[in-house]
Amino acid sequence: MLDDVTFLLLNVGYAELNADWNWKEVCSPFARIYYVKDGGARTKIGNNTYALKPHHLYLTPPFSLHDDECDGYFTLFYIHFFEKAIRKESVFDMYDFPVEVEASPLDLLLVETLMQINPGRELKHIDPKLYDNPPTLSRYIAAGHRMPLPVMMETRGILYQIMSRFFKAATLKSGDKDVRIKKCLKFIHENIDQEIPLSRLAGIACMSEGHFIRMFKKEMHCPPVKYINRKKIEKTQFLLLTTDMPVRDIALELSVDNISYFNKLFKQYTGKTPGAYRNEYGADTPPLF
Repeated sequence: MLDDVTFLLLNVGYAELNADWNWKEVCSPFARIYYVKDGGARTKIGNNTYALKPHHLYLTPPFSLHDDECDGYFTLFYIHFFEKAIRKESVFDMYDFPVEVEASPLDLLLVETLMQINPGRELKHIDPKLYDNPPTLSRYIAAGHRMPLPVMMETRGILYQIMSRFFKAATLKSGDKDVRIKKCLKFIHENIDQEIPLSRLAGIACMSEGHFIRMFKKEMHCPPVKYINRKKIEKTQFLLLTTDMPVRDIALELSVDNISYFNKLFKQYTGKTPGAYRNEYGADTPPLF
């Protein structure tokens, strides 16, 4: 499992805020970890609101639509990172992670060390729209690839250690699922850029197509087509915010050759067309379609 997981650092820094950390509908293709040092704030993920308390670690998975709110003095260390999962299942596909874990003195030392060995990786602006866009993300990714090997090794080791705190309380999303559905989920995650016929999944599950659809819906609480489409849209969001690929090329990359259907599907899941989504969340880059 560990051999398939590679975390790539984007940003690490420290921020002192005073009622100026208030953002709505933030949705990023990378994960965030906060170490809260002083004061308090709130983050809302889905229907749940979490109070951010000193000496705790907080994890926001990629593609988690969330709001941040701060009424007064608030200081935190922040870490932004990618999980490199090429044709592998993402750990965020496989596990449900806790949002909050209590931190130890070692965790503070790890975060401070991560900052010290990665100078210049702090955010230049705190507004997500000014850093959560293709040009800026590309620069941070490129900086990560230019790291000296010892720094890269130490950086990834620290990211592993900090993420291990969340793994301790994580649960497998498919832990109580039928083994046949688990095999199909793995196939979907590893082949999301391909067309995935239901007949192929039914074959993997050794079921008739009708039986497979009923079983998948029972286990996952949604039809298989809806699940596949949601994963394709997540991959689209990632590509829209981290590349300058035209929307048509992204659709073809995901084996969808009907661009009108692709736009309609994307809007169904996100409330925006791909072009509008890139324009809003990638503020420095105009829509390419």
